[in-house]
Amino acid sequence: MKLSYRHIHLDFHTSPDIEGIGADFDPADFARTLKQAHVSSINLFARCHHGYVYYPSKVNPERIHPHLERPNLLPEQIEACHKQGIRAPIYITVQWDQFTSDEHRDWLLIDENAKPYGNGPMEAGFYRRLDVSHPSYIEFLENHVREVLATMPVDGLWFDIVVPYFSYAKHWLDAMDREGLDVERAEDRTRYSREVIRRFKSRMTEFVRSLPEYNEDCTIFYNAGHVGPRHRDCKEAYTHFELESLPGGGWGYMHFPVAQRYARGLGLPTLGMTGKFHSSWGDFHGYKNEASLEFEVFNMLALGATTCIGDQLPPRGVLDPTTYELIGGVFEQIEEKEPWCHDASPVTDIAVMIPEEFQRGEGVFHDQEESQGRTDFGVVRMLQELGHQFDMVSSDRDFSPYKLVVLPDEIPVSPELAKKLKAYVAQGGSLLLSHRSGLTPEGDAFADLGLNATLVGEAPFCPDFLRPEAPLREGLADTRYVMIQTAMEVKPEAGAEVLARTERPYFNRTREHFCSHQYAPTSGEFVYPSVIRSGSVIYFAHPVFRMYDYEACRWVKRLVRNAIDLLMPTRLVRHDGPSSLIATLNEQSDQQRLVLHLQHYIPERRGERFDVVEDKIPLYNRTFTLTPDRAVKSARLVPQDQPLEITQVDTTIAMTVPVIDGHQMVELNYA
Repeated sequence: MKLSYRHIHLDFHTSPDIEGIGADFDPADFARTLKQAHVSSINLFARCHHGYVYYPSKVNPERIHPHLERPNLLPEQIEACHKQGIRAPIYITVQWDQFTSDEHRDWLLIDENAKPYGNGPMEAGFYRRLDVSHPSYIEFLENHVREVLATMPVDGLWFDIVVPYFSYAKHWLDAMDREGLDVERAEDRTRYSREVIRRFKSRMTEFVRSLPEYNEDCTIFYNAGHVGPRHRDCKEAYTHFELESLPGGGWGYMHFPVAQRYARGLGLPTLGMTGKFHSSWGDFHGYKNEASLEFEVFNMLALGATTCIGDQLPPRGVLDPTTYELIGGVFEQIEEKEPWCHDASPVTDIAVMIPEEFQRGEGVFHDQEESQGRTDFGVVRMLQELGHQFDMVSSDRDFSPYKLVVLPDEIPVSPELAKKLKAYVAQGGSLLLSHRSGLTPEGDAFADLGLNATLVGEAPFCPDFLRPEAPLREGLADTRYVMIQTAMEVKPEAGAEVLARTERPYFNRTREHFCSHQYAPTSGEFVYPSVIRSGSVIYFAHPVFRMYDYEACRWVKRLVRNAIDLLMPTRLVRHDGPSSLIATLNEQSDQQRLVLHLQHYIPERRGERFDVVEDKIPLYNRTFTLTPDRAVKSARLVPQDQPLEITQVDTTIAMTVPVIDGHQMVELNYA
């Protein structure tokens, strides 16, 4: 199945207190605006978070928006789009619905305080969550979906807010008892809430596909604001995955690359979603900087996803012209770039195990204390800045295609995973571990991975000071470097090479003992190793990736860079550009070519709330060295069709790209 590269998600959550809904809608003008903006697909609303529908429902006439002046608004939108060759999947809310939560309080999920989740009765919002395991609510949803499919052509179904939340309602607790789960254990509650969502999605997809009106081209997607490891067990309910990730809306600029580098390996097509809004959903008349929007959607292309931009239709039904001038300028560029994106697959040599697999939280929200940084954000940020080609993977993936597997900071290793990783190393692979990664699930010893070290426990000093030995010191001074987060104390055994040692401070900062504004300096006394190597395995005692997300210490990145170079001397891509340059390598095997995406946009924290991109800063005459697994015959800039001169020794090629102005693609033909 091929997804559209130029998709719009058109929100239409419209208050019952606003009149004239759809009053100014003109089908021809609506479709013409989309067509002129190079839109090829758009999500349109059947039922919104306020709980209202925008078509002449006979099953639920009480839910028709009370001020809908254009009774056939949704069918007319679909018809107008189809006349212009634009797909029109249909949006249906699932867990947020104010009308339903007001009328059916017995259908609400209940929190640990015996109250509904979400906003209280005196607060604005429609954020109370409905229970998709309640038989009556499921019956309502199925009747609603059946009517949608029966009354208008349906290119796709887009179910929103389908998120695992636990309910303390009696029927949930009884169900857990019947299934032998312990409601006192947070892990069991998480497990059961995820199972409830999995069953709902499987049931709904089976129901949709059983209806006579269903067509095989109809896409099905369930949105939770994130795609991650839990989607492994329910992907048969989806036709594809969409990754909602509005940087200004709480996701930030690191969420999408983390999620997409994992989701693209699940075996289904992926689509990235940002928004035209300066901030997030419902930001009427707020416009994203064009450079920000370019960076976000071109990053989607580079990471193998198609693109979607979110918008919201004003109540009277007329698309905002300024919005579609902004979107059109970006979509026109995407249309030119599409031939080098179709059926592209990532070319990578590093696998990073995703911490989310071992956490109860998901995506933007997880267990880790965010005040001390995020491991997943830190490792992705660091490897991107170093120019590495990598995937995020879970423990079920095949490691054999990779030269290196990274277990960042907090990956517990079960006996099964240890056996798999040890076999991978025996076959020539390498491991990079940090902090608690590599420990058994109990956390009291190292798993059998070939690391010649014994765990003593959590280090007694924080911060402490790392002093690298020569093999790890490339680009660094021969001195000590402060490490601001607590290490693990380990004891090297025979066969271990100590690549860095740790010096202790005079004392930890306490009420009785303190020095200066932050911490005491080094006493000069070595206390325990901070980096150990055993053959193809290197271990960092500190949480280096979380530290990098927290304070972005360049010496931490240099240490990791040097460790990777020791384990993997040959890499797919090197360049002499700044760390703000993102280089991503893909392959179009049918076309017998590689495509190198080069992006140079610099997000800045210009306001208190989030990062933005305002200016594009071109780079000139940057050199790239690539070592693919085959000889390259020619190179050119695309879509400009400008040939590049390359030099080649065996399968290593070098070339100079004359200018990178935001986003540039390089086609490397091996036909």
